[in-house]
Amino acid sequence: MITVTDLTLSFGEKPLFKDVNLKFTPGNCYGVIGANGAGKSTFLKILSGELEPDKGEIILPPGQRMATLKQDHFAFDQYSVKNTVMSGFPKLYALMQEREAIYAKEDFSEEDGLRASELEGEFAEMGGWEAENQIEQILSGLGLEEEFHDKQMSDLDEGQKVRVLLAQALFGNPDVLLLDEPTNGLDLESISWLEEFLIDFPNTVIVVSHDRHFLNAVCTHICDIDFGKIRMYSGNYDFWYQMSQIMQRQARDQQKKREEKMKDLREFILRFASNAAKSRQATSRKKIYDKLALEEIEVTSRKFPYVHFKPNREIGNNVLRVENLNFTRDGEKLLDNFNLIVNRTDKIAFVGMEHNAKSAFFDIIAGKIQPDSGDIYWGQTTSSDYLAKDNSEYFANDHNITDWLRQYSPEQDDGYVRGFLGRMLFTGDESLKPVRVLSGGEKVRCMLSKLMLSGANVLILDEPTNHLDLEAITSLNDGLVNFPGVVLFNSHDHEFINSIANRIVEITPGGVIDRMMTFDDYIADAQVNELREKYYGGKVKRVNI
Repeated sequence: MITVTDLTLSFGEKPLFKDVNLKFTPGNCYGVIGANGAGKSTFLKILSGELEPDKGEIILPPGQRMATLKQDHFAFDQYSVKNTVMSGFPKLYALMQEREAIYAKEDFSEEDGLRASELEGEFAEMGGWEAENQIEQILSGLGLEEEFHDKQMSDLDEGQKVRVLLAQALFGNPDVLLLDEPTNGLDLESISWLEEFLIDFPNTVIVVSHDRHFLNAVCTHICDIDFGKIRMYSGNYDFWYQMSQIMQRQARDQQKKREEKMKDLREFILRFASNAAKSRQATSRKKIYDKLALEEIEVTSRKFPYVHFKPNREIGNNVLRVENLNFTRDGEKLLDNFNLIVNRTDKIAFVGMEHNAKSAFFDIIAGKIQPDSGDIYWGQTTSSDYLAKDNSEYFANDHNITDWLRQYSPEQDDGYVRGFLGRMLFTGDESLKPVRVLSGGEKVRCMLSKLMLSGANVLILDEPTNHLDLEAITSLNDGLVNFPGVVLFNSHDHEFINSIANRIVEITPGGVIDRMMTFDDYIADAQVNELREKYYGGKVKRVNI
């Protein structure tokens, strides 16, 4: 259990949190969410003791241990992989080091023998004899092959180090587990293993994540950071989201009623303020009006962009036919006699480990690059637009955001363009920001604006969720679900794929798997898994996105 009492933290004059009171109990998993910059990671640092609050206290009962997911991927380069994981349980690790140091002595004394006996008892009591096996199980579950278990951390790449540091946090059954973006860098199989681990974990978990599927799978509660407050809700992310939408509608209705009442009061005050007979009533209403004017109904500081794709033309039956497509890059065969027929109701997710092949296919059908051979036939009623994974070429100019978007707008009026940008969260002077200095998320929102203005009835999207926060991902997700045209896309977001796609295409080294089904059904399909094992030579068991 961990208790937060009267927590307050400010950066400069701006309070990040104020008077926060929370209690986290064993057996529950708490997902921490909030807009970018709301303080999610900062909150975890306060809980772990890495940061000191201005006021308040964090209470962890005596004898309980807290473990955190370390973010410095180079801090343990001088350690072996197994020692790095064991160091996550400092007491056991220190005991093991002392035990090994005694047994390494050449002049082993009687006093050393007595101390060694004590250490053996403590070592056994703390589960030391089972530790190595547990470490190997955790590492394997997180996708680190056995061949790497005895290597030095300095010999691993960054993705492998992430897995080791996650294993370090999970090892030894800590009483409180703090995880900041634990799914980053993990494949679906490792994420699935982590989900099952946390679901069965008997103690307290507090996690920050942008992965909606992960939050839905593991969380029993959601802690929403908004307006300097942290409110706790029962349920997973989807439950919180649906409830928050209802609360916002209620608050907007309440705000509308309040504004109508203010209008009536204002008219009464203006009409009767100089009338002696009515002056008392006018004064009374003036007090009510002032109170209403001062009240602010805080719905949420979290901003959802407005994403809505409306095609200019209904799509016909003939959409896209690809025949015998071949493409090689830097000596690697990415597409080998690839064939595909796209239907007018298709929303196709391209999945699998061949990431370069997926991007190459999108570039080819979008006309960005030419295939080595093969044919592509677009239907006469189709119009397509493309959001590439690398969109830097669009922003290598001196335009501000308004002028940049005007290039793609059928309406050239400044008010129209800036109004459109406002719905995509570029408000006020932000719409005049130079496009060269935009963040990754801002560039994606600009590209989505371009797509919406295009009126295309076929959207080609190469990892469109990259760089976006939960709010933007949710808005894009809803926009594509409601889009009446064709979508060809890939993504690392499980929920995004499963909620949008009605067809799954996987490009593998041994062939193409094409199924009309949802992503969850595809993962669970026995015939698909047999075919995947055959095409991957028995090396891969689960789908990778």
